[in-house]
Parts: sequence; C-alpha cells; structure tokens
Amino acid sequence: MELSKLTTESRNTASTTLDQMTTMEILQTINNEDKSVAFAVEEVLPVVKRVTEKVVESLKNGGRLFYIGSGTSGRIGMMDASECPPTFMTSPEMVQTIMAGGNQAFFQAVENAEDNELQGELDLHSKNLTKYDVVIGITASGRTPYPIGAIKYANKMGAFTVGLSSNKNSLINKYTDEGIEVIVGPEVLTGSTRMKAATAHKLILNMISTATMVKLGKVYENLMVDVNASNFKLKERAKSIVLEVTDSSYEEAENILEQTNYEVKAAIVMLKTNASYEETLLALQNHNRNVRETITYLLDNKG
Repeated sequence: MELSKLTTESRNTASTTLDQMTTMEILQTINNEDKSVAFAVEEVLPVVKRVTEKVVESLKNGGRLFYIGSGTSGRIGMMDASECPPTFMTSPEMVQTIMAGGNQAFFQAVENAEDNELQGELDLHSKNLTKYDVVIGITASGRTPYPIGAIKYANKMGAFTVGLSSNKNSLINKYTDEGIEVIVGPEVLTGSTRMKAATAHKLILNMISTATMVKLGKVYENLMVDVNASNFKLKERAKSIVLEVTDSSYEEAENILEQTNYEVKAAIVMLKTNASYEETLLALQNHNRNVRETITYLLDNKG
C-alpha cells in the first residue's frame, strides 16, 4: 500500500488550520481527537482478548512475550515491558522489547534502522526464540520492514505472532497469526503517529500485560500482591495492600511482612488463615502462587 493511501498518513480535516490556531484551540483540537482513541480500542477488544489468552497460555508454559518495533513503537513496548518486573515481580526475561537500532535508539533516533528487515530477524534470532513464545510486532503504518522481518522469523520458529497497527489490511498482518488493527484516523499533525496511534497502542499493551498478569495470579482483588517491595515507597505500598485485605493493624502488617521478607502474597495468606510461613509457602507453590486459591485450600483443610 502506498504511503499516501494509509489512514495514518491522511490529513485530518479538523486541523488543517493548525498553524493559525491559538494555543487553546490547538490543545482543544488535540484533546477532541484523543477522545476518540478509547472508542477505537473498544472496536478491537475481541482480537485483543484472543491475543491475551494466547499470551497467558504461552507464559504458563514457560514462554516469553516479545514486543518489537522501531521509534515510537519500540519505546511504547519498552514502557510496558519495563514496568512488569516492579509491578508484578516478573523476571526481566518474561516480557521484553526489541528495538530497531538497539538500546541506544530508545533515547535517540537511529536513522534507517526501521528499514532493515533482515536486522529484525537477526535481533530476534539472538533471543533463542521457541514455539512457546509470543511476538508482537508494533508498527503504526503496518508496513515497517524491521518488525516484519522479526515476525517472519518468529513464524519459522513456531512462535505465536501478532501485528499491532493502525491501518486496515496492514502488510505485517499478512504474516501474523492475529492482527490488531486499531483505526484511530488521521493525526492532528499529519503522519505524527506518536499521537493517537501511539496512545491506542499503549492502551492495548497495557491491557494485554495487565490482564495476563491477573490471569497468572499476580493480582488479588484489584491489588498488586506481587509488587517487588525494593524501596521505602514500595514497602509502604506492601503494608497498605496487606491492610486493605486483612483486619490487621499497621504494626501487625509490618511485622508479618518482615517475617515474609516483604512478600505480600505470603503475608496475606498467613493473616487470613493463621497458617505458618512454611505452610503458606508450600500451599502457594502447590496452587500456582494464586492467593485466592491458596486461602481457600488452607481454610478448607484447617485442622
């Protein structure tokens, strides 16, 4: 598809006088366009559901989730992937981002890196891809060579492949198992897909990773019970979480968390069941570290 025919490259009729607008008019125009993004995401939720369920299945089997892209697309992937370890205590390997031009391109553009399809294949090859992995190629246009090269290679290795774009019938999705094509329309600044397209993609990656972690048992109620309490702020958050779901006092929550080395899941289970630390650890292990299932098991088998 020619660049000029892509929705993401079309001119937005609401902003053709952008250079003549007052500051407030520019802001209002951008805001009005941004309001449509969530509705565009809503339209593709059935596809996002299928992708998410596949990611859950893959990670349960020891697989990994890879985001791959260039420029803004790669940076959005990194934003989501980098938040998984502190939020859900995942290993850095579970959710990863591969960026055209290498890690330095996260901070400064590397010219022409996105045009190298072979490099996309080579960069993914270095990750020792398996059939249990999921690879999501992110490209607003849907035609960027770098993620397409990676997707083609992932297919050879039997990995599950997904294309995330903002154009219908995207080229990348000729090669993927699933295609998420979230159509947000022309940008306020023509072709600047760091705006609505990037916002939509960020929302979708947030959905995929968060829903996946919920299904993997890393959330109890709506709380981050797998939070990595690695600093003062996060230790206080851990105490707050324990207090939120138990009848303990601040001192009791602090004491139990010190016993569990600030492992929130174990602390909650111990307070709700009166089980010992050793019993709790064993029960968590036998129930895939799912807090609700562990509590139910221990309460049903009391005495």
